[in-house]
Amino acid sequence: MENLLETFNERQGDLWSELLNHLGISIFSLLIAMLIAIPLAIWVVRYPRVAEVGLQIAGILQTIPSLALLGLLIPLVGIGTTPAIIALVIYALLPIFQNTYLGISEIDPAIEEAADAFGMSKMRKLFKVELPMARPAIVSGIRTAMVLIIGTATLAALIGAGGLGTFILLGIDRNDMPLIIIGTVSAALLSIILSSFIRWFERAKLRHSIIGLVILIVLLGGGGIYSAYANRQQTVTIAGKLGSEPEILINMYKELIEDEDPDIKVELKPNFGKTTFLYNAVKNDQIDIYPEFTGTVLETLIEDDSIDTQGLSEEETYKQAKEQLQQQDQLTLLEPMSYNNAYALAVKDDFKKEHQLETISDLASIQSEIKAGMTLEFIDREDGLRGIEDLYDLDFETSSMEPALRYQAIDDGRVNLIDAYSTDSELRQYHLSILEDDKGLFPKYQGAPLMTTEFAHDNPQVVEALDKLGDKITEEEMQEMNYEVNVEDESAAEVAHDYLSENGLLEEEK
Repeated sequence: MENLLETFNERQGDLWSELLNHLGISIFSLLIAMLIAIPLAIWVVRYPRVAEVGLQIAGILQTIPSLALLGLLIPLVGIGTTPAIIALVIYALLPIFQNTYLGISEIDPAIEEAADAFGMSKMRKLFKVELPMARPAIVSGIRTAMVLIIGTATLAALIGAGGLGTFILLGIDRNDMPLIIIGTVSAALLSIILSSFIRWFERAKLRHSIIGLVILIVLLGGGGIYSAYANRQQTVTIAGKLGSEPEILINMYKELIEDEDPDIKVELKPNFGKTTFLYNAVKNDQIDIYPEFTGTVLETLIEDDSIDTQGLSEEETYKQAKEQLQQQDQLTLLEPMSYNNAYALAVKDDFKKEHQLETISDLASIQSEIKAGMTLEFIDREDGLRGIEDLYDLDFETSSMEPALRYQAIDDGRVNLIDAYSTDSELRQYHLSILEDDKGLFPKYQGAPLMTTEFAHDNPQVVEALDKLGDKITEEEMQEMNYEVNVEDESAAEVAHDYLSENGLLEEEK
């Protein structure tokens, strides 16, 4: 509890900012969904067959996994708030459309006939009879949609839209339970408060309901949307994948750029998400720079399947990655850093000693005893589990896990083999040893800033600033910095600044 309160006090400012952002995105999405679903449901009441088709389509859209939907939207509309709002609107359509349609279509026909007998026009009958009678059902649909939106909006953090999901994703990645609790409880409380507020509309007069809804949207939703869209200025936007290491690197990028040219404003988007999200974002000019790895470029991002990374030196891997990026997407990969953050297989120190393990090949003698926990990305890669099974002729039980959870699993004894990166702080934290890749499966993974060739050409001062990191940072230094952030709870910005200062990379520090 003490740790939770301490984290809450430290993160109050960030929590308030992300809460408003989450609220703005959610209310704006709900408003759009209502403007689409309610009029459409009113129109199709007289056309039951069309209504059935509409319900089927809305139902199908809601079955699309949220992460997949966000991934599909990025190439079309980019990253940030826009794809998040589109996805949330899609998920909110079904409950609002369905409840509005059922609420009006199930009104007693005798009441409809009485309204016609009084000579009411269609519009007058709609507002005086049908909507008031259907209002409980409509409000119920809106409440369901709002709860759904609040929960789903946590994934918006994966594509740079912010919100309370930032706390949850960061907590999962760093195995920081207080962050997860703060994000989860805040989202739950927000859902309860808004659900209760919407329930008030069910009892209030229709005119008062409409006025109250407008006020809610303007006062609460307006602030979040305004912060998302207004006051934006020309900046260099740098994003990073999930984890402490990318966050440290992008903070280094920020300091180097602003130190080189104080007139440049740098905006950071840490814990942005998956590799493909970032790659599409930089291609579509949604971000300007992000740290990528040479091996990832050749294994994941380049479409040429004929490239073989096995046996390539660090220099050859970088040269291939740089040339292929330029040819395929007109992207530029700057000079890489020294350390090689390669894939690895890791076991507990005592397990290694007990079974006399030194190399991956040594696993062949105990593969029946192996219970592996690995990330889904590693399992599905040719330079991951697939390659290990083929090159080393191994076959063992494997479960897919989120990156942070696999370390907890091996520490608890639920698994005894995991995939890792050679600079992970958890190797030191959980007393793990890396097995030597004695057949040379894993490519070289040197980190380097990735940007469009056009951006590099137009911003030579940025390139000059970032090139200062070329051939800097050893594996030991990177692992130590990760340890300071993940285990000793130092901020990534402070760790980044300390390294740059101690190594004389900032002009003001020299």
